[in-house]
Amino acid sequence: MVGDAGTATDAGVRYGRYHPAMDFELSEDQLALRDAASDLLSSRADPARVRAVVDAGGGWDRALWADLCAQGWPGIAVPESAGGIGLGWVEAAVLLESVGAHLAPAPILGQMVALDALVDAAATGSGSTMSPWVERLIAGDAIAAAAFRPLRADRNEHGDWTLRGRTEPVPFAPSADVAVVRASDANATDSGADALFLVELAAHRPVAEPVMDRTREVGRIELDGVSAVRIGGSDAALAHVDRGAVAYSAELLGAAARCLDVTVEYARDRVQFGRPIGSFQAVKHRCADMLVDVEGMRSTAWWAAWCLSVADDETSIAASTAKAWCSDAADRVLNSTLQVHGGIGFTWECDVHLYLKRVQLDRVSFGNAAFHRDRLAGLLRARVESGVSVI
Repeated sequence: MVGDAGTATDAGVRYGRYHPAMDFELSEDQLALRDAASDLLSSRADPARVRAVVDAGGGWDRALWADLCAQGWPGIAVPESAGGIGLGWVEAAVLLESVGAHLAPAPILGQMVALDALVDAAATGSGSTMSPWVERLIAGDAIAAAAFRPLRADRNEHGDWTLRGRTEPVPFAPSADVAVVRASDANATDSGADALFLVELAAHRPVAEPVMDRTREVGRIELDGVSAVRIGGSDAALAHVDRGAVAYSAELLGAAARCLDVTVEYARDRVQFGRPIGSFQAVKHRCADMLVDVEGMRSTAWWAAWCLSVADDETSIAASTAKAWCSDAADRVLNSTLQVHGGIGFTWECDVHLYLKRVQLDRVSFGNAAFHRDRLAGLLRARVESGVSVI
C-alpha cells in the first residue's frame, strides 16, 4: 500500500524498505502479486482438487503445498536476512485473501503466523534455537501450527519450561512438527503473565478430529508436562494474537468476496417467472448488503495488515477491529449466498457449503467477534483513561 510521506519505523528497517502513511489502495507490485496468487490457485486449487481433498475425508494437498513453498509463500513477510522474501503483512494478507477465495487446502496461514513469531524471537536473542526452525518452515520442510487459547506454563528450578492444557481446534495441528502457543505462568501473580512458547509436536501430535470443514484437518493440541522453549514475553504473546487475527481476517475476506461474486453471477443467470432473479428487488437488496459487508471487511483487514507491517501503535486496535467485523460480516455474506442460491445452495454439488463451513471455523479461530469486541473495548478504555483520543 502506498501513500503520503511518513516517518520510517523499526518495521521498515526489519522488512528492508520504507513504509509511508497508509493509502487504501494496493500498489502495482501488490496487485501483480494478487494476480499471480489467483492464477496459481486457480490452477492448483481449482474446485476439482479441493473436492478431492474433501472426498478423501479432509486434510491437505501436499502437491499444492510444494507449489506454494516453491513460490516462497511461507516467507513472504520474513526479512531477507532471515531467508525470506522480505515484504510484509500487507503482501501476506493479499496471499491469504486468495487462499480464502479458493479454499486452498494447505497449512499456509499457521505457517506465516508461527514464522513471524520465530523470526522475532531469533532477532531478540534466541537465534541458535529458532534459526533452524525458521529455515525449515520457510522451505516447507516442516509444518507449524499456531494456537490461540492460553495453556499453563510451569518452570522448574533449572529454568526449564513445561506446558499443560488443551488448545482450541487448530487447523493442520495433526500434521504439524511444531506449534507456537500462548501460556500463562502458573506461578505468576500478575494478570499480564502470558508468554509465547515453541513446542515440538513429534511425540504429541493431536489426532485429526471430525469437523464440518473438510478442506483442512483440525486437531486440539493437548499437553501434559511437555517441554517447551519460551520465545517471548507478554509483548510477543500480544503480537501473536494480532498476527493471527489479521491472518484469519484476510482469509475470511477472500471467502466472502468470492461468494459475493458467485452469488451475483448466479442471480444474473438464474431465471424464475421469466426473469433473472437478480432483477427482483429483494435479491438486489441482499446483494447490495453483501457488497457493503465485503467492502467493510476489505478496509478493516487491509488497515490491520498495514498496521502490522509497520508496527503501528494501533496494531492491536486494528487487528481486533478487523477480526470482529470480518467474523460477523462473513457470516452474513455466507447466509445471503445460501439464500440467493435457494435449494441448490443446500446440495453437496454446490460449492457454497464448502465456503460456509470454512467460514464457520475461521470466525472462531484466534478469537471470535465477541472476544475481539471485548478486547477492543479494553484497549480503547485504556486510551481514554490516559487522556489519549480514540480517533
